Amino acid sequence: MVSPRYVAAIDQGTTSTRCMVFDRQGRMISIAQREHRRYFPRPGWVEHDAAEIWSIVKRILPQALSEAGIGADQIVALGVTNQRETTVVWDPKTGHPVAKAIVWQDTRTGPLLARIEREFDAEEIRLRTGLPLHHYFSAPKLRWLLDSDPHLQDRADRGELLFGTMDSWITWNLTGGAGLDGAGIDGAAGKHVTDVTNASRTMLMNLETLDWDDELLRVFGIPRSMLPRIHPSMDSFGRTRDPLPGIPIGALIGDQQASLIGQTAFEAGEAKCTFGTGSFLLLNTGREIVRSRHGLITTVAHKVAGSPAVYALEGSIAVAGGLVQWVRDSLGLIRSPAEIETLAAGVPDNGGCYVVPAFSGLFAPYWSSGAQGIMVGLTSYVTKEHIARAVLEASAWQTRDVVDAMNADAGVPAQSLAVDGGMTADNLLMQMVADVLDIPVVRPMMAETVALGAGYAAGLSVGYWSDPQVLRRHWHRAGEWRPTIDPARRDRELSEWRAAVSLAITWGKRGT
Repeated sequence: MVSPRYVAAIDQGTTSTRCMVFDRQGRMISIAQREHRRYFPRPGWVEHDAAEIWSIVKRILPQALSEAGIGADQIVALGVTNQRETTVVWDPKTGHPVAKAIVWQDTRTGPLLARIEREFDAEEIRLRTGLPLHHYFSAPKLRWLLDSDPHLQDRADRGELLFGTMDSWITWNLTGGAGLDGAGIDGAAGKHVTDVTNASRTMLMNLETLDWDDELLRVFGIPRSMLPRIHPSMDSFGRTRDPLPGIPIGALIGDQQASLIGQTAFEAGEAKCTFGTGSFLLLNTGREIVRSRHGLITTVAHKVAGSPAVYALEGSIAVAGGLVQWVRDSLGLIRSPAEIETLAAGVPDNGGCYVVPAFSGLFAPYWSSGAQGIMVGLTSYVTKEHIARAVLEASAWQTRDVVDAMNADAGVPAQSLAVDGGMTADNLLMQMVADVLDIPVVRPMMAETVALGAGYAAGLSVGYWSDPQVLRRHWHRAGEWRPTIDPARRDRELSEWRAAVSLAITWGKRGT
């Protein structure tokens, strides 16, 4: 009797890392997950310990297979998906990072950006990479790391250091790293690779050539020898050596692009919005590179080996679920993220209170690096219930801002919005999103589409599924919310939200 076969996915996120196993029908068979520490050494600084994250991967991959009751030989392909712009630099001889990883939310590179803009036209950077000159992306973080220690630039120039986003770091370790005994065994060196979706978030890859841009490398002072080889998203990335040997790695893909695949949004014009630590709206634009005129990012959606790349427009929101975590961890208003829905449901409105969570500046469509978080409209009437409601509404209103930008770029308003991610379990928030967008919001049965999309990509890469259209049969609707709010109230609160955003931007400019 032939043993059943499965695909697996490692989903390395901002707050945790998980491994999931899926069957041929796209059903989750098992999941193993662990949180990792986040470090906030200064205001605006956000860091991870990449070595800790790798140690978690080493535990959860065997755990997920064990809980599924299967062996490594039953996994036909592994997909790796990840938080995208977070920057790691490591020594390939020792396998140790040279510093903490700088997370995508980190804002420390503001002064460096001003220097870059004096040397090179920001609009030319946007045309080449699809990205605004902003601290969100990897190149400024890498430049900052090399400047932080006088020895690192020399070591990088000598070819002694490697750079990668989390997909590169994890894959390098999975495929052997510095050698399984840490001594650099011949033939055991890890594969230093990335894919087009993650490379497109560095501000160093040219969208048209899908290769590192030599002029941008010069501008940022990055030696090419540090950089991973860029592959299609669905390709052969070798086999694992650690912690389990022999599993084919069939896909690397950024988390939001993986979610687009998990939602089976394979056709131009299809979109999704993921609500996680941040919130991310992606619109598939097909093989056309569409330049946004309204504050969205142009990015790579995915690429199959031997086929042209597929592109997307993206609206990136830095803080969504991260605001709920802040309310739990820093304010102590709730004991668990799930409690905020109950708290917010205790009042019919926000009591005039608005929260703009510009902890990392504001991303799309404003791209204001200096904006700072504010809470406005406080009176003695406002209670913790009103604040909880304003916290949830912040995610809804930020979604409205990026959907308006997407509609303006597309020229046709969206008729509905497909959503996924952990925050979609909050039914009150989903109703808020439907109310502020004035369109239906639809959630699939599998809300964790990031890992599912990575599994789908890996399975497609090795022929486990014959065609992307086959996957559409696995998509099932679990919930739908339709707008119920009075239009006059929506318009009034939208005006108040945008006034609050303007204040957050103005507050960030004080003293300049």
